[in-house]
Amino acid sequence: MSQTTEPTDGTPGSEAGTETGTGAPYGADAGSHSEILRVFGRQLKRFRLRAGLERPVFGARLGYSASTIAAYEQGRRVPPPRFIDQADDLLDAGGVLKEMKEEVARAQYPPFFRDAARWEAEAVELHSYDAHLVKGLMQTADYARAVFRMWRPLLDEGLIEQRVAARLARQEIFSRHPQPHLSFVIEEAALRRRLGGVTVWRGQLEQVMLVGQARNVDVQVMPLEREEHAGLGGPFTLMEVKDGRRMAYTEVQGDSRLHTERGRVRELESAYGTLRAQALTPRESQALIERLLGES
Repeated sequence: MSQTTEPTDGTPGSEAGTETGTGAPYGADAGSHSEILRVFGRQLKRFRLRAGLERPVFGARLGYSASTIAAYEQGRRVPPPRFIDQADDLLDAGGVLKEMKEEVARAQYPPFFRDAARWEAEAVELHSYDAHLVKGLMQTADYARAVFRMWRPLLDEGLIEQRVAARLARQEIFSRHPQPHLSFVIEEAALRRRLGGVTVWRGQLEQVMLVGQARNVDVQVMPLEREEHAGLGGPFTLMEVKDGRRMAYTEVQGDSRLHTERGRVRELESAYGTLRAQALTPRESQALIERLLGES
């Protein structure tokens, strides 16, 4: 039976491959992940001062403002990988900054999602069922921003922008080579919900249609009129990585779990197969989304 534990080093369970589930509540403290930002910031400042560069000069050479450099040095913002590579080279840090890049990247996600993000980045297959909103992997920046602004307790604007950037960065999965096999089943009600207003909603529907046109992606809609439904237990995501390991991620009302126990994963795989059979076909789903856009 899956357990709920605090994430430690971002690896599911006490070590990869164990038959446990990991997760953390929405309000969990960032812990070591906040500390890595502070450590990175101190190292960045040390190498900058060693190089004799003031923040405005250093920032200008890399295309960043002095205030942004200050935020990185103080551990208040998550620096992007490209910045870390450039800073390491410019400051002749000998790879010290680059070595922290993976841990720094993981800090951009909320604590409850960090384990799942690690697996998602390695997935060769990903299949998702969503009931209340469009999957984060398919969200536009405006839609994601609207979603984060609805979270309770409220998130401050700086954290919202950090989370939006992290969500958009995850969409690299669509351009990865070799291409992973991706499929999404979305409730019609979720597509009808005009989160963020009509303009944001229309942009999101167009994004879903665009994603669904890729050869390695299937998008299916579960219509409201269906009398049978295999997903009443809530949304979930199935993932498989290169070595054949499979896991399932579930998230509901402040609790998230990453299931790696084979029996539980198999149950959700069975449910997903039934969901796909009950939903509209990809072509029918595209037609329904087109009709929704025509109704606005």
